[in-house]
Amino acid sequence: MSTEIDLFADARSRMVDSQVRPNKVTDPRILAAMRRLPRERFLPAAAAALAYADEDVPLGHGRYLMEPMVFARLLQAAMLQEQERVLVVAAGTGYGAAVLAACGCRVVALEEDPALLAVAGSVLPDQAPGVTLVSGPLAAGWPSHAPYDLILIEGAVQDIPPALAAQLHQETGRLLAPVCRDGRTTCAVQAEMTAGGLGLTPIFDCATPPIPSLRRAPVFQF
Repeated sequence: MSTEIDLFADARSRMVDSQVRPNKVTDPRILAAMRRLPRERFLPAAAAALAYADEDVPLGHGRYLMEPMVFARLLQAAMLQEQERVLVVAAGTGYGAAVLAACGCRVVALEEDPALLAVAGSVLPDQAPGVTLVSGPLAAGWPSHAPYDLILIEGAVQDIPPALAAQLHQETGRLLAPVCRDGRTTCAVQAEMTAGGLGLTPIFDCATPPIPSLRRAPVFQF
C-alpha cells in the first residue's frame, strides 16, 4: 500500500511540474492544492491509474474529469479571491470543488448524476469538508446560495444556461467554462455581465468533452 501511495504522490508532483506549471499557471494556491489533493481518490477504482494523465478521464455516462492543465488554466484565469462564493456546475466527483476550497473559496458543488454524487459524497468530507455538495439539474444552478462571485462549469457547453448567468454577482461575478464553438473545437471562455447581457471573452483553445445533459436540443427541419 505504501508503494502505491508513493507512486501516486510522485505522479501528482510530475503532473504539476510537467503539465500545469509550464502552461501559464502561476498561482501558488492552485499549484499547492493540485500537488496535495489525491486526484486518484476522486475517480472510480478502475480509472485511478489514469488520475494524472494529460487527458480528460472518463467517469461514465459521458462525463469526464477535466484534463489537469485545462482545469488549472481556468482557475488561473478566474483570479481567485479569498472567501469568494463559488458554484461548481457539473462538479462530478468533487475534485475541482476540493481544489477551489483549498484555494480559500466557499464552494457549492452541484451535480445531478447519482453515481458521481456517491463518489463525491464519500471523498469530500475527508478532503474538503467545507464544500457544500448539492444535487439538482445542472442548467438550473443553485439559486438559494446566489449570487456567486464565480461559477465554474466543469465540462464543455454550447451555450451558457440563462439561469447560471442570472446567479452571478452583478459587480464581481464571472463565469469560466469551455464552450463548443462549432461542434468540433472548444474554447475556454470567461463570461461577465455587461449592459448588453453576458459577454464572453475567449481565453485558450481546448478539447474538453461536452456535458451530455447541457447539449443544445436538436432542431428538426422539414
